[in-house]
Amino acid sequence: MTKQATGEVFWTAFQALRPVEKQAVLERLLKDKTLRQDLQDLATIASRKNEPARPLRKYLKDSRRRRP
Repeated sequence: MTKQATGEVFWTAFQALRPVEKQAVLERLLKDKTLRQDLQDLATIASRKNEPARPLRKYLKDSRRRRP
């Protein structure tokens, strides 16, 4: 079974859970600090996907100016 297929199986099973069971699964996943940070990063990336891109050097230069 491919990783994509395995992911689909887990997603289908998760969707079939009752709300209280889904909450329990999510609470368990969020206890893992590294996974929680990865999920936050992915959410940030998804929310900013339509923002215009800018070169890293420009970002770093701008961020230095904002520091007191």
